[in-house]
Amino acid sequence: MTTHTAVRPGFAELVDTWAPVRQVGTGFQFTEGPVWHPRDQYLLFSDMPGDVRRRWDRSGTREVMRPGNKCNGLTFDAELNLIVCEHATSSLVRERLDGRRETLASHFEGMELNSPNDVCVKSDGTIYFSDPWYGRMPVYGIERPRQLGFQGVYRVPAGGGAPELLVDRYLFEQPNGLCFSPAEDRLYVNDTVQHLIRVFDVLPDGRLGAGRVFASGIVSPSEPGVPDGMKCDAQGNVWVCGPGGVWVYSPRGELVGKLRVPELVGNLAWGGPDWRTLFLAATHSVYAVDTKVGPRIEPFMRSTARAADAQGSTGSPLADLRPAAAISRAGVKKAAPGYRLDAARCALIVQDMQNDVVMEGGAFASSGSPGHCREQNAIGNAARLAEAARRRGVPVIHVWFVVEAGAPGITMNAPLFEGLADSKALVRGSWGAAPVPGLEAQPGDHVVEKCRMSAWEGTRLETVLKATGRDVVIVTGAWTNMSIEHTARTGADKGYFMVVPEDACSTMNAEWHTASVNYALQNVAVVTDVDDVVRALD
Repeated sequence: MTTHTAVRPGFAELVDTWAPVRQVGTGFQFTEGPVWHPRDQYLLFSDMPGDVRRRWDRSGTREVMRPGNKCNGLTFDAELNLIVCEHATSSLVRERLDGRRETLASHFEGMELNSPNDVCVKSDGTIYFSDPWYGRMPVYGIERPRQLGFQGVYRVPAGGGAPELLVDRYLFEQPNGLCFSPAEDRLYVNDTVQHLIRVFDVLPDGRLGAGRVFASGIVSPSEPGVPDGMKCDAQGNVWVCGPGGVWVYSPRGELVGKLRVPELVGNLAWGGPDWRTLFLAATHSVYAVDTKVGPRIEPFMRSTARAADAQGSTGSPLADLRPAAAISRAGVKKAAPGYRLDAARCALIVQDMQNDVVMEGGAFASSGSPGHCREQNAIGNAARLAEAARRRGVPVIHVWFVVEAGAPGITMNAPLFEGLADSKALVRGSWGAAPVPGLEAQPGDHVVEKCRMSAWEGTRLETVLKATGRDVVIVTGAWTNMSIEHTARTGADKGYFMVVPEDACSTMNAEWHTASVNYALQNVAVVTDVDDVVRALD
């Protein structure tokens, strides 16, 4: 049985360290480019030296194209057209569902590309690809002289056009695997010869900012393997082919663990009905291993949902939902990414994000709430979600706990309210009652005041929701185990669909937050994160 190597404790949250690596097919020359078809449930992969493309499903493996132009990296666009990196033609092509073949990129500045190697598609349809010169070598391509004097990374605009060089011409020796982060705000590109991964900020116009080394030293004197294919999972971890199998890095560039595979691995891709099977294209075989985490949701992975819409919607505002299917580094159980939200039925609550509650110097600072809020980046995440909601026409509702001086009308029936009065907290007009910087109400937002934990009790919240025709309530803010939990419970009782992006919530400490999220909230809400909610609203 294969034993995987955990370098850090978080690796066990991504894959069982004793998970078997199953051989699903063998007898090939060198496999590459695996990609899973989300609608028809099969794995497509290439065999470069054999110049053949194959597919695998539960019935076995069969050829689907010969010759295959020594194809390497494969992916789908959002319409499930196949994007192919061809070594023999030095081209990036699109094979449409109706059989048409389109050349997307073949030349740069009047000269042939080297040999497009790996490819990924951004949500806006822009295609990014690497261009080393392996396809001009024997065996893996067709031996011939190079025309370009460098190896670059390019993009093809969503509407088509000439490829645009994105990096310095001489930054990479052999750029190979590349992938986006879950939010598509970073692009990772590795270099087989330099044994490293670089990361680039993705600018608003789709170009790349200055790159930096994300991970280096991906080499071993005793085990075969170099950086090659690479994918990002739903939590932002980077899985890259390396010596002995697959090396896994955290979003901070820390080596988390290694998957041990019997053969040298050239590329990898998640697939299966629940996107929890990691397929490994190795030298002479294709392997599969079950993981606890799934992939960054790429545009083509949502195609199943579009096909279902074409056949008739169920009317549910939350589609393709698989609850409690992932576990974050903090141990929080979250719904699997890939679900959809009907923006026309959603409203966003930002609750108790006030100075007294989560800021240093506030009345409740000694509880630890400012520290946990920083750990969660709850203010930044909530602000990012609020901005995304406004762009999609989703009402933003600020719920503020406000009392008059002396807390008149607040019954002292619980320690919570006694503490509020004793601390002289959240008094109207005071700094403590004001919203935290970055989460102020914007024109068009709604403000609801309360003097209880639940956002519903004694407020006009439901009036706003009824007036705007909303029945899906996304809840963010402070006091996960109190205000958030109370609001989610009552909303569920009232018949609303409740969604809690846990990384936009905080309380006194991580232990209380995780306990609330993993137990109480699982039964009344969809627990998720901000990135997945933003994607689900698209």
